[in-house]
Amino acid sequence: MKSSQDDLYAKPYQQVSDFQFDNKVAGVFNDMIRRSVPGYGQIINTIGDLAQKYATPNSKIYDLGCSLGAATLSVRRRVEGRNCQIIAVDNSESMIERCKENLSAYVSETPVKLVCGDIRDIEIENASLVILNFTMQFLAPEHRQSLLKKIYDGLLPGGLLVLSEKLYFEQDQIQSTLDDLHLDFKRANGYSELEISQKRSSLEHVMKPDTLQQHELRIKQQGFSQFSVWFQCFNFASMVAIK
Repeated sequence: MKSSQDDLYAKPYQQVSDFQFDNKVAGVFNDMIRRSVPGYGQIINTIGDLAQKYATPNSKIYDLGCSLGAATLSVRRRVEGRNCQIIAVDNSESMIERCKENLSAYVSETPVKLVCGDIRDIEIENASLVILNFTMQFLAPEHRQSLLKKIYDGLLPGGLLVLSEKLYFEQDQIQSTLDDLHLDFKRANGYSELEISQKRSSLEHVMKPDTLQQHELRIKQQGFSQFSVWFQCFNFASMVAIK
């Protein structure tokens, strides 16, 4: 998946607009997420491994907030021959269009249905795997529980939810330390202080991270039988929940 270098916040703005998954972001998204999210490549690869373990024949797999289709591609490579269907959903037309191009570059017998729409409106049924890869943090907090309910209801017994999120920590020193480590990660990947500051301002009103405890409580309240963090680097984590 080709991507231009992310320099969207390299020049100073008098007023920084709220972050949007528009055409400009879609064009640099691969570079942006590689340089911003520690362990992203490992998460994508492991989602494919989890699909190989949990995707059952003749079931559906949902990638909710699919962006450019990295998780969908990882999954599709690992479920060949099982007669699964992948439903990849994003509310950004720019992301969906680029996702379509990325998917068309790889021949596969596993069909992918691309949907440009709100993940809250998607009917989930006969699902063996549902993926929320850095998606829920952009959903209004009051809608997160109802989305989880829809996912739980649509999962088959033994089905898997993969949930990757940036985390917030209530302990001030822990939050500050992990935040500093993440900022150092971005600096090491070539982002300037101006870029880091302006990107943070753009996300302030758009992305609302939860604590790990909030995620676990919400998932257990919904009825999932098992829950665990399988990956964490600084303030980024990926979790799994089994129905």
